[in-house]
Amino acid sequence: MKVDQLKKYCFALDLKDDTEKINAYIAHHKKVWPEILNSIREAGIENAEIYHTGTRLFMTIEANAQFSLEKKAKSDAENPKVQQWELLMWEYQQALPGTPSGTKWVLMDKIFDLNTN
Repeated sequence: MKVDQLKKYCFALDLKDDTEKINAYIAHHKKVWPEILNSIREAGIENAEIYHTGTRLFMTIEANAQFSLEKKAKSDAENPKVQQWELLMWEYQQALPGTPSGTKWVLMDKIFDLNTN
C-alpha cells in the first residue's frame, strides 16, 4: 500500500513529571517487546512514531484500510502480553486533564494541513 493511501491518526498523552520515570519510559521504547510490535503490525498499522517534550507525548500512526481503532482496542484487551505492557507503561504515564476515566491516549483532531491551504 502506498503511503498516501494510509490513514493517519494522532494521539496525545502525558508522562508523570518525574525525570527518572521519563528516562525509563524512553528506555522501554528503545526495546519494545516483540509481541507488542507484532500486535501493532497485525492490526494494520504500517508506521507508528512517538515524540516527547517535557511530560507530553505525541504519537502518530499510519494505518492501512483494514485498520480499525475499535478492532485494535478489542484485540489489545484480549492479548495478555499487550495488557502486561500497558500496565507497565501506566507506571510512567498519566491521562491528559479532562480525559475520561480509563482512557490513555487521546485521539487528536487535525486543524491544519499545509497541503490543503
